[in-house]
Amino acid sequence: MNAPPGLVESLLAGDRRSLARAITALENDSDNAAAVRALLAGHVGQAHVIGVTGPPGGGKSTLVSALIGQLRARGRTVAVVAVDPSSPITGGAVLGDRIRMAAHQADAGVFIRSLASRGHLGGLARSAADVVDALDAANFHTIVVETVGAGQSEVEITRIADTRLVVCPPGLGDDVQAIKAGVLEIADAFVVSKADLPDAQRTERELLAMLALRRTAGARPPVLRTVATSGEGLAELCDWIERREVRGTRCAASAADRAARQLIRRAIAADGYGRHMGLEVVAGGAGSATVRMRIGPQHLNFNGRCHGGAIFSLADMALGLACNSHGTIAALVDGNISISAGASEGEWLVAQASEVSRSRKLAVYRVDVRRAADGEHVACLSGTVYLTGRPVLGEPAAGAGSSAAPHTPAAR
Repeated sequence: MNAPPGLVESLLAGDRRSLARAITALENDSDNAAAVRALLAGHVGQAHVIGVTGPPGGGKSTLVSALIGQLRARGRTVAVVAVDPSSPITGGAVLGDRIRMAAHQADAGVFIRSLASRGHLGGLARSAADVVDALDAANFHTIVVETVGAGQSEVEITRIADTRLVVCPPGLGDDVQAIKAGVLEIADAFVVSKADLPDAQRTERELLAMLALRRTAGARPPVLRTVATSGEGLAELCDWIERREVRGTRCAASAADRAARQLIRRAIAADGYGRHMGLEVVAGGAGSATVRMRIGPQHLNFNGRCHGGAIFSLADMALGLACNSHGTIAALVDGNISISAGASEGEWLVAQASEVSRSRKLAVYRVDVRRAADGEHVACLSGTVYLTGRPVLGEPAAGAGSSAAPHTPAAR
């Protein structure tokens, strides 16, 4: 389906209502979301995207609010994406982070949007990357993405942020905690928040001691102390951010990812079964693929619900594209699927495949299938593939009814 007439054009011209409508379409993955996404693709890569992550209650929202003030004082336009957790019990979310930023609501140079995680893991909402692209296309100089209260392994912010700030409030653990792998490894800078508290100096020392263990001194991120409520340390943090020449680096995909995306799109275009099922590629890269399917009458079982075989086909396609994306034909040798929820006609299902491990002959993949509307987990497929060493072929021969390969699931 096409985007509403003039929507993207108005967004690019700075119309806030059009921006909000486009974000809503992307967040809800509505019928015109794909068209909006495609029209925005040529207008991204200019903004500096700053990811702010850290544990719950660490002062992220207060820090972001103070940072907005500093950036606005320097003449920068600022957009904020604040991700709040959804309840695993009711599915609801209190979009409360923006309350701490209420002082900036009337500023024409600031745009704040809250998103519910809707069960999405990694610290972000499923639509966060699309929303960032919309804000980027709307010509905001700086986009700040605040994650939910993140644990040690929630590092998805690395996928969309040019600069990652890890907020470390005092008193969250001993020096062993500081050297654990996970979210601390993704930081471009550590921000010791609430630095007026007694344990702040100890937290700073532990972080510096952890960084001293790194082999490359040039790769050591700074440790900055701030008190957002008083403004202490905010100018220094903003100075450091402004010195970073990394605007748009999230859009600079590697050559391997670009080649993988091209191969994935050729593969699914050549796949007759995928066309029959109505499968569409949303995203892809080396070792990863995201595929979606809108449930139609042909996907239903005799009880009027989505057939388990259709769910498997969706997950299998994502796995097949991901494992063949490196250019080597992969054959499935073991696969297991668990289905945890049903789906109905008219709903969109999204399958995200990621590479767990890869050796010379074997690779392991995981595919999560979720309902697009609310992010509910529907199924999980795990599969082990054998790498044949034979190349995945290119476009089908002229006049051929199907591809020689990459007819991806058949190749496996």
